[in-house]
Amino acid sequence: MFPGLTLACVAHVPGNILEGNWRAAIFVDEKASKAQEDALLKVYTGKAGGPVADLAALIGEVVSVERAPIMFTVQGGKGTLKIGSDYYAELEPYVSASGRTTTLADTVFSTVPGAPVFVGKAPTYRAKNAKLGINIDMKDHNALQSTFVFQG
Repeated sequence: MFPGLTLACVAHVPGNILEGNWRAAIFVDEKASKAQEDALLKVYTGKAGGPVADLAALIGEVVSVERAPIMFTVQGGKGTLKIGSDYYAELEPYVSASGRTTTLADTVFSTVPGAPVFVGKAPTYRAKNAKLGINIDMKDHNALQSTFVFQG
């Protein structure tokens, strides 16, 4: 849709992830024009229908929509995520004795059906959002990461 632009969602999930009632803060890439922002929000709030609408239906409350610089680089389960100054995470996949990245396939832990899940840790994870009631600074906790691409 808009190559090079990113939309991020930080959510508090109060229980079973599939039962919904998430509270979410939405971040739109600061490089997006107003028209691009409107189009991205139309898709990712479910107003455009399609499979993203099923995901958006799990959100019970959007506490904020903000523009922010978003940096996201992940390759094979290793990388970093930074949203503005209040969110930062590093990801490191676990590796087997032979040096191969540890993945799970065909598992309920995948939020992306058919895609492998990279199993690892987050050496650093910081998230701060008063509207969501979170202020987290953790080291070396587990992390799962997967990849997907929307086309069309």
